[in-house]
Amino acid sequence: MFVDKAKIVVQSGKGGNGHISFRREKFVPAGGPDGGDGGWGGSVYFIVDEGMNTLGDFGHMQKYAAGNGEDGKAKRMAGRKGDDLYIKVPEGTVIKEAESGKVIVDMSGDCREYCILKGGKGGLGNQHFATPTMQAPKYAQPGQPSRTLTVQLELKVIADVGLVGFPNVGKSTLLSIVSHAKPEIANYHFTTLSPILGVVDLPDARGFVMADIPGIIEGAAEGKGLGHEFLAHIERCKLLINVVDAAGSEGRNPVEDINTINEELAKYNIDLTEKVQIIVCNKVDLIPQDLRGTELDPVALIRREFEPKGYRIFEISAATNTGVRELMYYISDQLSKMPDKTKVYAQEYNPETDFVNTDDARFTVTYDEDEEIYVVEGPAIEKMLGYTNLDTEKGLAFLQRFIEDSGITAKLKELGCVEGDTVRLYGHTFEFYE
Repeated sequence: MFVDKAKIVVQSGKGGNGHISFRREKFVPAGGPDGGDGGWGGSVYFIVDEGMNTLGDFGHMQKYAAGNGEDGKAKRMAGRKGDDLYIKVPEGTVIKEAESGKVIVDMSGDCREYCILKGGKGGLGNQHFATPTMQAPKYAQPGQPSRTLTVQLELKVIADVGLVGFPNVGKSTLLSIVSHAKPEIANYHFTTLSPILGVVDLPDARGFVMADIPGIIEGAAEGKGLGHEFLAHIERCKLLINVVDAAGSEGRNPVEDINTINEELAKYNIDLTEKVQIIVCNKVDLIPQDLRGTELDPVALIRREFEPKGYRIFEISAATNTGVRELMYYISDQLSKMPDKTKVYAQEYNPETDFVNTDDARFTVTYDEDEEIYVVEGPAIEKMLGYTNLDTEKGLAFLQRFIEDSGITAKLKELGCVEGDTVRLYGHTFEFYE
């Protein structure tokens, strides 16, 4: 089953905690601290898998987590690093931050591997905090927390040429005779339910990849029918082939069909001025012979309407293979004049700088007018106080850094806190200073 969208949660590994221990050996009465460092948490990577062509595998599992770093041990032994996590995706997958929809990375072109979340750094053991005045520190640094991010995966196929048009105009038949692709072909609407890629090999010219995009109908850009599900796959194509049933075998007007398809592409925000478009009049073998060459010839009507607008028009019959060879060589020639570069979506969201870990950043800063004191509370504060020994110089120094780095200092100053004012963190009271 072809799946081109999926939402998953990724989580990096937590850094291991630093260890608190002291050397205890016979005849060594003052061995000193020997707590080891915690190991780094595992990082989360996305990598391109050439063998994948759908996001269907992500329907069975929504959360992916790297391994946590191991806590440090006695005798200065560091904890083991957490296992990195590698998530395989098809080439052409665009990864977005789910809430904002901003692009994090496009797994296309030269981008074959991307680290989306780095593992938390392991905490330092108490061996690092010994000083001449504090030779037996009972403090070790906790590991950095894990980070969780919800991402939207969107697969946009990578093809040089996109076949667009109403259902049942012969796109699948055309693809099947010019490549080794085997799309399902039948005389009913929406035979093609997913984009199908085929490689067109030409003996003495440049080959290319062609995609059969499922039939677009009027209103597809607003979500009607199946066409809107696949408009995104046209975005990377360098050249579009607008296939039309020139014989009007289903009672539609081919000129109106061409205009309708272009209107839908424009509504979806596909800039047609940036793409070469060829109009292919298919099923010419079904046009009554007494109309050919007259003013009522459907192909003549199409030419009169679109050639003055700069469109190149081809007459073919995919069923009989008439005119197909000339079309393929013309496409190859046009592609050879274009930059040989896949469209890659630029980064709009950087997890390293734009990410906010709400689980650990939650705190409130308020002013109690009755007690004339600033009060700082919240899960992040409780967690920090649980592993920090405030009876030591190092613990107080860590508290000061935590208050600064987490934005609490800025919030206090925003509320009017100045040096000398009193701040309370649960059961601990301090005098504010910068």
